[in-house]
Amino acid sequence: MRITKRTNIAVRLLMYCASHEGRLVTKSEIAARCNVSENHLAQVINQLAQLGYLRTQRGRNGGLSLGKPAAKIGIGDVFRDIEGTVPIVECFADADNTCPLVEACRLRLALHDAAQAFFASLDGITLAALVCDNTELFSLFQTVTCEKTAAL
Repeated sequence: MRITKRTNIAVRLLMYCASHEGRLVTKSEIAARCNVSENHLAQVINQLAQLGYLRTQRGRNGGLSLGKPAAKIGIGDVFRDIEGTVPIVECFADADNTCPLVEACRLRLALHDAAQAFFASLDGITLAALVCDNTELFSLFQTVTCEKTAAL
């Protein structure tokens, strides 16, 4: 199974917001520190805000923050919400499935079960678990901050 770029960006974004709890963070700040283009980031921000994972505030003093506590954000839910129903293989796609083996294929069931197991393993992980006491993560975010600041 391959995770889409959108989901990867969404998790990085949420981790950044969770590690900067108590203040608004900006799109440009996140883009620089998470190595993401602002265009891709804007799309993901919009989607996460619509899903309730983020709160956005426009204007001069605007920015982003988590829409709910990090302990209430399940990573399995984020993956499901962002990935949607992306078919793992052609036979999972209803519209353009041309596989002639679909009625007798046992691999299809095995792949379906594997995908469910993948999401189930993420269900036990919260955003808080990814950032809580993660000094390495905080250090990485801080290191980038110091490098960017020193360059200015």
